Amino acid sequence: MTDTERLYREYQAPLVRYLTRRLGDRDWAEEIVQETFLRALRQGTIVHERAWLFAVATNLVRDEARAHARRRRHLTLLAEQERDAVFEPPVSDVERAQEAALARRAVESLAERDRLALLMREEGLDYGEIAAALELSPGSVGTTLARARRRLATVYEALQRSGEAHG
Repeated sequence: MTDTERLYREYQAPLVRYLTRRLGDRDWAEEIVQETFLRALRQGTIVHERAWLFAVATNLVRDEARAHARRRRHLTLLAEQERDAVFEPPVSDVERAQEAALARRAVESLAERDRLALLMREEGLDYGEIAAALELSPGSVGTTLARARRRLATVYEALQRSGEAHG
């Protein structure tokens, strides 16, 4: 019996019970447990097996809940935009291109670390991944992203105003 088989035999049932209680859905719990053991396979050596498995399972549930919340917010935003679009005149391709150009200029004007952090987050990287990629402490990623978003909004609005003054 391999180490992974032993881990599975020993911890699969407790993990499913824990997650079923947490999620109220046994099928979902079993999916999370499968992903947990896939990660264990990739991990290699695990020092504190039980703690590691439960932590990974808990984090997977948390990550999935965050992704679900993001999707729900995105769908709400799309529905609001669709509802608002009914009352707004259609935007021409030229106007869309101008807005995209303004947005690109605003992003390009950011400091490199801020720009990269925003772009990585937009691509779905989590704070830990962004921290590793940019050699930041994980605790500073949120601050970096918040600052970058504020600067992006300020620059974008300034570019819009200067365009209106010239247009």
